Amino acid sequence: MGDDNRISFFFLGLGVGVAVGLLFAPKSGAETRDYLLTKADESKDYMKRRTEELRDSASDALEKGKSAVTRQRDQFNAAVEAGKQAYRDAVKGGPGAAPEGV
Repeated sequence: MGDDNRISFFFLGLGVGVAVGLLFAPKSGAETRDYLLTKADESKDYMKRRTEELRDSASDALEKGKSAVTRQRDQFNAAVEAGKQAYRDAVKGGPGAAPEGV
């Protein structure tokens, strides 16, 4: 289940819970309002924590992606330089040059 669905179900459950709680509240109006405010604050804190967790994991994934791209780029550049050097050696007849006619 995706995070979007979980969040939607969370708010749906919250709304249904509030409605049922108001209909069958065994407490006075003031007590019920205080209780609902407390639960709303808890929900807000939960959403803040969850948002921070998602942001942190997205930052980690971004950093891993950047390092992977950098590593691949460095490997590619090293391979290109090795190919250039092998070509230069072959053209100049230097060390490791291929024999004539090959």
